[in-house]
Amino acid sequence: MADIHGSYDDLFSAVPGALAALLDGGDVGGSVAVFVDGEAVVDVWGGFADAERTVPWQRDTIVNVYSVTKTMTALCALVLADRGELDLDAPVARYWPEFAAAGKEGVLVRHLLAHTAGLPEWDGPVAEIYDWPAATARLAARAPDWEPGSAAGYHSLTQGFLVGEVVRRISGRSPGAFFADEIAGPLGADFHLGLGAEHDGRVALTVPPPSQDEEYAASAPDAPAGPGGTPLRVRDGNSVAWRRAQIPAASGFGNARSVALVQSVVACGGTVGGVRLLSSAGCARAGEEQFDGEDRVLGRPMRWGLGYGLFGSTFGWGGWGGSLVMIEPESRMTVAYVTNQMREPAQDTRGLEVVMSVYDGLKGLRA
Repeated sequence: MADIHGSYDDLFSAVPGALAALLDGGDVGGSVAVFVDGEAVVDVWGGFADAERTVPWQRDTIVNVYSVTKTMTALCALVLADRGELDLDAPVARYWPEFAAAGKEGVLVRHLLAHTAGLPEWDGPVAEIYDWPAATARLAARAPDWEPGSAAGYHSLTQGFLVGEVVRRISGRSPGAFFADEIAGPLGADFHLGLGAEHDGRVALTVPPPSQDEEYAASAPDAPAGPGGTPLRVRDGNSVAWRRAQIPAASGFGNARSVALVQSVVACGGTVGGVRLLSSAGCARAGEEQFDGEDRVLGRPMRWGLGYGLFGSTFGWGGWGGSLVMIEPESRMTVAYVTNQMREPAQDTRGLEVVMSVYDGLKGLRA
């Protein structure tokens, strides 16, 4: 069995076992964290940080979590809304006047968070996603693909620029700087949107699925570019340019501990470790249903909240490559799984396997 490092409550011994099984099954490396009441009951890691399996995964290894980043960007917007600086029912153009072009005067801020704005695909060059003014100007000039608010289609890459520009216009800071100052910093969370060179040595680069190479492209519905958009390759996600840029839908770097810590804010009524970032009402907004029906991009039924996918009494989201965060407010619990090993999306059930391994422990904890 693979060596698993870290710590866990005995009630949750199935969780490190689940991670070990994934590593034994061929995965390169990963980490899992479970927080209950804002405290870690599981914080484990194992495997390797490199495809050659020469560098062990360490406690502070970080990885690109791709679309799990969306939950971090959504949290920035929810913090501003809770402070009264952002009106979720306001037209986006109130904060970003240029956005009113091409028939988008009626797009509301909540439409951006709920994937109902009608701008699902990134159709520009890959190089432009590293240029914030160019990327946001392109989206501001585009016409929506449908009547905003009338349908949903997963905004896999575009959502981060859309929500992030609203955050920037209101706060005067880039979304990465706002997140660092207002969320990660106060919590002491090792999660980064726009990664400095000093962290490069800790990064576990993405490993393509078996039989694939770095030309493997994001063609799956839950990948950083939806069908019909500009395809993004593993080599793009592994590039220095990607790490340095702020791509708030897909370029966040962290580990399971930091992902679970940040999203525990939403699970625990707005306060973690004595740090209050949201009111209880502000937290509840994340799970307010905005859409229930067939998602035009994902091609399946979806319920969308404000920045999170809704799944029964839980909410959260996953990323290209397999990373996942799941929040259950009823139990004040957050589960995070991150990995550097991609699998073909249609065969990837790892996040679900990890989450299921948590529930026996939760039952024991609440007994």
